[in-house]
Parts: sequence; C-alpha cells; structure tokens
Amino acid sequence: MRQPLSAVLITLNEASQLPATLAALQFCDEIVVVDSGSSDDTVAQAEAAGARVIHQPWLGFAAQKQFATEQASHDWVLSIDADERVSDTLRASIEQVLQQPQHAAYLMPRCNRFMGRWLRHGEGYPDRIPRLFHRQQARWSQDPVHEHVVTAGSMGLLKGDLLHESADDLHSYLAKQNRYTSLQAERLAARGKRVSGLKLWLSPLLRFFKMYVLRLGMLDGVPGLVHISIGCFNSFIKYAKARELLRRQQEKRP
Repeated sequence: MRQPLSAVLITLNEASQLPATLAALQFCDEIVVVDSGSSDDTVAQAEAAGARVIHQPWLGFAAQKQFATEQASHDWVLSIDADERVSDTLRASIEQVLQQPQHAAYLMPRCNRFMGRWLRHGEGYPDRIPRLFHRQQARWSQDPVHEHVVTAGSMGLLKGDLLHESADDLHSYLAKQNRYTSLQAERLAARGKRVSGLKLWLSPLLRFFKMYVLRLGMLDGVPGLVHISIGCFNSFIKYAKARELLRRQQEKRP
C-alpha cells in the first residue's frame, strides 16, 4: 500500500495539451484542476477525465500553485503543468517511494522538447525540479517567476523523466522570456541590487561555456544551440533591465 496521492494543475486555455497530461495522471488518487478562466474546452476536458475543477481568478504563478496545493484531499501532492507528461518510468518511481517515503519532497528530472527535439544536455537536461512533496512539510516559494517548491526537510531523487512538451514556437517562447526577464529585473531592482558592467558582460559568456561546452549542449544540435543562446541572452538582458530600473529610480530621487 502506498500513500494516497493528489495531482494538482493550474490551467488557462490548455485544451490542446490537457488530455495527454490527464491521461498520464490516472494512477493518482485524485486530480485537482484549478482554472483561472479558460474560454476553450479546458474545463470540459478536465471534468471528462474525472478531475475536480475549481475556479480561481489568477493570483500569480506561485500563489496559484499554492492555492491548488491547498485544495488537494491528500497531503502527498504531485504538481505539474498542463504541458508536462509523467513518463511510465517516473510513475513507477513515484508509486515506489510513496510506499515508504523517506523525504519531505522529491526531485525529478525534466526533459524539455524544444524546436522539435528532446534536449538531453546543456540547460535542457536533467532539469531537476521538486514536484512531488508532502504539503505539510513543503510549499511553493513566493518568487514572481521560476517559482519552486521549498522545504526544510530532505529531498530525494526520482527515476524517470517528467516530459515537458512545450507547444511554443520561437516567437511566443521569446515573448515569454521577455516577460520573465522583466520580472526578474524588477525583483533585483526592488532589492537595490546593483549590477556591475563586468557582471553584465561575463554572465552570458560564462553561462554559455558551462552549458554548451561543459554540459555538452553542443550534442543537442541546432535546437540546443538556440536554447542555450536564448538563455545566455536572458542573463544579459535581465541585468541590463535591472540597471535601467535602478537608474530611473535614482533619477526620480530629489
């Protein structure tokens, strides 16, 4: 016998992705979908798959995921996004560790599909993230972007991949990265964190060397090169935006 498990998802117009995600979650004891106002068939698909649907206006990524976690009937929670799939190996690993959990949360490797290719190196893999956790011992961070599960307890490591099947084309992917870097820059500026010209220059170069050379991103072909290049540009533009925000704040001071 294993510990009962709740799968929780937050959704907004995910009809194209949701059926495959929900099909891979049927081993869970319940599925909770928190929807923030979908205008497509997301809610109907979730209900058809046996999920319990809760309507909640958008609170922000971290707050929305924490709200969804709190709606679960069970303390062990598997939190995934609507464009992620639990692989067969990962499912077996989850069921095994829940027979006798040894940790407060568990990391799982996430494999990202980008420009039609599953990335197996560089920043794309293994993108280890904690998504299985005991909600009495862990919770979502309050970061405005790149929110993650935090716990004072220990973390274990699961086998098998969480498959991230992003449907974004490059245009929408870059638009999303632009929003993310703005949020990150605002956080840096709010903390008064100054960014030197040296950091602005070195950060993308060191990131490229680490991910493309040391972590063998070159083996992922053109998709790997594009993925890492965008990540390096994100490092540069995040700090550039932070410098601009700090400059404007100084100009407004009397």
